[in-house]
Amino acid sequence: MGKEFAFSRIGYVYVPTTNIDESIKWYTENLEFKLMDKFQDRGSFLAVLHHPHKNSIALLLIETVNKQSLEIIRNGEPFPIMELDCPNIDYTYNLLKTKGIEVGDLYTLGDGEAKYFYFRDNEGNLLEAAWSKWDVVDEYKEDFLKEKNKEN
Repeated sequence: MGKEFAFSRIGYVYVPTTNIDESIKWYTENLEFKLMDKFQDRGSFLAVLHHPHKNSIALLLIETVNKQSLEIIRNGEPFPIMELDCPNIDYTYNLLKTKGIEVGDLYTLGDGEAKYFYFRDNEGNLLEAAWSKWDVVDEYKEDFLKEKNKEN
C-alpha cells in the first residue's frame, strides 16, 4: 500500500451568477461545457458543468442575489479567477471573437512556450484562456466525443 494523501485533486471551481439559466446557456454555448445537474442548495440554485477533458474539474455556477463579478487583484491589476486550457489557442481566440465575446490581447510568453488571453463571462467574471507546451495531454470523455461526432 502506498502513501495516503489528504487530498487527491482540486474538485470544483465556484463561479457566482445572478441568473443561473442564463449562465448555464452562456457556458454551454460559448465554452463547450455540459450541464450535468442543477439543484437547489441553501436557498438558491447550483449548476454542475463538466468539460470534455477526461480528468477536468467541475465548474459550479452558484446563483446569488449579490451582483459582484469576481477577479483577483494581482499587483494592482485584474487577474482571472479561472484558467481554461486550449489545445489550439489561436482557434479559441478567433472562435470567441466570432461569437461576439470581447477578448483581450493574445500574449505570448518566452520564445512561444505559452500563450494566453483574458475574457469575461456573461456576469463579468474574469477568465483566462491559455496554452503552453507543458499542458497535460489527456483523453476526452466518451459522451462528449459522441456529441461532437453528431455535430459533424
